[in-house]
Amino acid sequence: MAIDYEHFKNKLEAEEKLLEKELGAVGRRNPDNLSDWEATPIDKDTSQADENTVADSIEGYEDNVAIVNALEAHYQDVKNSLDKIKKDTYGLCQVCGEEIDTERLEANPSAQSCRKHME
Repeated sequence: MAIDYEHFKNKLEAEEKLLEKELGAVGRRNPDNLSDWEATPIDKDTSQADENTVADSIEGYEDNVAIVNALEAHYQDVKNSLDKIKKDTYGLCQVCGEEIDTERLEANPSAQSCRKHME
């Protein structure tokens, strides 16, 4: 069965924009490596703050790190999928090379493996 590359390209590009927006809310592009994202600290003036405010700020930053890590992994899958569309290798399982079924791609357009090899 032929994969509708244009349909999935549009879905992936929309997802890419959404992920960039979400990443921008909790992080920023690393100026030394623009393909990498890093968490940003919570904007609180902690220079005169009490211990609880400092602790809250640190906890907020740690939350941002976890969110950025999860979003960035998904973002990279989306970017890889868009690259595969350009190379006409989109929709193939990276483990066995078999075609990923359309239902799986509809549910997760950036899927990198078939159902058999899902992580």
